[in-house]
Amino acid sequence: MKVILATPFYHQLRGNTITVQRIARGLSEADVETEVISITEETDSITALKEADLIHGFNAYRFYQFMKTLSIPITNYTITLTGTDLNHDLTNPNRQHDVIACLKNALAVHVFDEKAKRRTLEVLPDIERKLFVIAQGTSSSSIKRSPKKTTGSFHFILPAGIREVKNIPFAIKSLKKLRQTHPEVMLTIVGPIIEKKEGELVKELILDSEWVNYEGAIPHSEMEGLYSRADVVLNTSRSEGQSSAILEAMSHGLPVLVAKNKGNLSLVSHNRTGLVYEGVEQFITCALRLVEQESLRQSLGQQAAEYVEKHHSATQEITAILNMYSFSLNLSKKGDNSND
Repeated sequence: MKVILATPFYHQLRGNTITVQRIARGLSEADVETEVISITEETDSITALKEADLIHGFNAYRFYQFMKTLSIPITNYTITLTGTDLNHDLTNPNRQHDVIACLKNALAVHVFDEKAKRRTLEVLPDIERKLFVIAQGTSSSSIKRSPKKTTGSFHFILPAGIREVKNIPFAIKSLKKLRQTHPEVMLTIVGPIIEKKEGELVKELILDSEWVNYEGAIPHSEMEGLYSRADVVLNTSRSEGQSSAILEAMSHGLPVLVAKNKGNLSLVSHNRTGLVYEGVEQFITCALRLVEQESLRQSLGQQAAEYVEKHHSATQEITAILNMYSFSLNLSKKGDNSND
């Protein structure tokens, strides 16, 4: 079997890129021939797709725009709904029509959790029979560790592409307040600048701030080294699908502090597998607890690692995806991808 994985912005280190790379590795290990294409950067050079048994698209809206540019239509595709699809495009009057058309014509639709399934069915109840809930896996090291407080400093890591929805200025301003009583607090931001205006704002905020370090985009292979130096990993997004970075941090036994949004709540249980905040006061309170209580960091990190190992195995993810592919191919043979 050959599968083409078609994703937007593949050459930028984003969450979808990490997800697609992990799935591609898992499929290859399962003897599935795979090819990854970027449906944004390469649109001018792609007028027709190579022959494949199945196309697996990521981000329904952008995949549908990509399909419109092809000279030869494709019908043998499955689609993974991303955070942008669920939190924005599925209810955006300017994009909803294309998202719905993409989902209706897909052989199968993949979401990461039950909440995402319910949100999708609120808009499109007729696709339930071809809607698959498959949790994201993580291919990170399974070695669990108790986070160690770095001598003389306390290190927060914020992995995120710089765009408005990621709310990075909030982290900078909030931790700056915390430093008034805990000057040992440090922040490292990792990720590409996706929105130029937001990038300029972040750079302005950290100008002459020796306690904040912006690493830019780094190879994913270097993230493990970054996690090894971290005390806490942050996610401050206003909305989120299911953060690969938070999953990886949890798998490394790191405590996480995340904003209260649907994607983060699908991974993090407050006071059990991490801390969840809503607003600046809760953020500072939670951050303060993590700085001052080593036992809390250890217990949260250990429980997070155990949760990920049980519920987000990369092996389980690939097995479930292969089952979805089998369903899709059987449907394709019957010539039926309708919703009746």
